[in-house]
Amino acid sequence: MKHTLSVLVEDEAGVLSRISSLFARRGFNIESLAVGPAEQGGVSRITMVVPGDDRVIEQLTKQLYKLVNVLKVQDITETPCVERELMLLKVNATSSNRSEVIELAQIFRARVVDVAEDSLTLEVVGDPGKMVAIVQVLQKFGLREIARTGKIALTRESGVNTELLKSLEAKVS
Repeated sequence: MKHTLSVLVEDEAGVLSRISSLFARRGFNIESLAVGPAEQGGVSRITMVVPGDDRVIEQLTKQLYKLVNVLKVQDITETPCVERELMLLKVNATSSNRSEVIELAQIFRARVVDVAEDSLTLEVVGDPGKMVAIVQVLQKFGLREIARTGKIALTRESGVNTELLKSLEAKVS
């Protein structure tokens, strides 16, 4: 199972290196990693997606807390969250299929950020599922390059679990 960890750390040189070394020493892969300033000055938020069962994640959490600059670790996998990711996607687009590519991009609310003679570069923002879906849909045109930021997430203060609502809605439909 993939777990999403939200880690608050002191914003100092070498913190990310120590965290990634901790994972590497234990043979764990980090599937997604995003780092940026948090709401408080001098503090950064690291959002990472890590594969493993509950026991493994519990052990990793304990190990993270042993690092000097780690302030707080939360496994937010089962917590209602707002999750987003940014992706830039360069797709083949000739004069004969350009309008179809743009049409499909609009369905996903993607923005065209660069136009070349034989390609389009799209900016896509959304939940990780949206990223997978647009890649699958545009695959037939030929994908030249993909750059993704990795998932960022914040817990929902409202407590509304949109994944639960989606599953209930699907059952009713």
